Amino acid sequence: MRYPTLEQFIAGEWRPGGDGVCGVVRNPATDEVLAELPRASASDLDDALTAAQDAQAPWRRTPAMQRASILLRAAALLQERVESIALTMTLEQGKTLAEARVELGAAIESFQWYAAEAGRAYGRIIPARIPGARQMVIQEPIGPVAAFTPWNFPANLPARKISAALAAGCTMILKPSEETPASTLALAQALADAGLPKGVLNVVLGVPDQISSHLIPSPVIRKVTFTGSVPVGRHLARLAADHIKPCTLELGGHSAALIFEDADLDTAIPLCALGKTRNAGQVCTSPTRFLVHESIHDEFVGRLVQAMNGVRLGSGLDPSSQMGPLANARRIAAMERIVNEAKSAGARVEAGGERLGSVGNFFRPTVLTRVPTDSEPMNVEAFGPVAMVRPFSTVDDALSEANRLNYGLAAYAFTQSAATAVQVSEELEAGGVGINSFAVGHTEAPFGGTKDSGYGYEGGVEGISAYLHSKYVHHA
Repeated sequence: MRYPTLEQFIAGEWRPGGDGVCGVVRNPATDEVLAELPRASASDLDDALTAAQDAQAPWRRTPAMQRASILLRAAALLQERVESIALTMTLEQGKTLAEARVELGAAIESFQWYAAEAGRAYGRIIPARIPGARQMVIQEPIGPVAAFTPWNFPANLPARKISAALAAGCTMILKPSEETPASTLALAQALADAGLPKGVLNVVLGVPDQISSHLIPSPVIRKVTFTGSVPVGRHLARLAADHIKPCTLELGGHSAALIFEDADLDTAIPLCALGKTRNAGQVCTSPTRFLVHESIHDEFVGRLVQAMNGVRLGSGLDPSSQMGPLANARRIAAMERIVNEAKSAGARVEAGGERLGSVGNFFRPTVLTRVPTDSEPMNVEAFGPVAMVRPFSTVDDALSEANRLNYGLAAYAFTQSAATAVQVSEELEAGGVGINSFAVGHTEAPFGGTKDSGYGYEGGVEGISAYLHSKYVHHA
């Protein structure tokens, strides 16, 4: 099982880091060093900016159908390479091979979807005020984009940004996570092999703050897009604001799942366990606060504990594994802190609550009860396989707790009542709401948060709109 040598992709060429290396990529299941990480120099970043700027005008003039053809060819190549890229993803990120294949399927869908959207970025004709005049709105690419993506979905999250921006006619410089770069580089390779002109997509590697501080102030960059934590999102938003540049920010979450007394627990329990342990809980939309009607609270806890204890934890390369390791040692420390903080506040550990073994970043699926609402775990994003369960008595109580935090990315409800479903759909303060489902991130639908969870959208027609400027033309 060979992990690729890491290089940057700038102006259509592969190159090492101009400042040498700045760290290593490790296998989170074994602690094995997979590769050295190149460190972009200022010269590398300037070359990427020049490449994106030089390619912008020709790419903008490239007919939409031709841009679409390249995206579709890249999607076909990715489909052919699913198994090798999935293996790479599991090696560097830890998720199971099955999850890696699903993620790559979503990435491929993004390329296909935005290939079609490239030809549907419509303008419009406005009825003229003056006979013989023309009033038009023309959709034009906003220009070169600086994109920053995290480690939890190292193919799908970059694919969302790349496919929408390229379909719109924008060039891009993308910095993937320094911990999972190879999955993203595989997207760049597929696009290069599909005939993408040099400089349209550039991928740089290295120290995050050095790269963002160099790229965002550059007059070449016209748009910033970031997926990641709230603190980093705030930092990038301030940096972009200093230079009057629009942002799309998809930040953290602390999603509530409301389990009403009429919920079908035979359906809900397996979905809750899967939703909480998918990608080892390292999902911004992962359900974390399970608010359960008091009449079924104890039954729910007992059955959820049984389901979480039944999750097979192991290397993502093992076909029998249902949950892989956490992506890095920092997440182990974070989970231990959350559990200890909860226990100190009076919570009870019903399942898990500890790491597994001394090699790799394995942490047992965890269920906590009696966690006070004013404790840190109930207020700070966990980003791991920790479920906190609390009872509620009325719908208003459940909605009040669900909406209490400044997070607003996703929320969920399990009920068989149409009236309850309508009420919570309208009153939950979140960018995405799942009713009897945790699926709130489809390619064809908008995805974005409210409050501290960010602003702007990816997915759907909104996704390509983020990279377009509406120009008004009045021709007398």
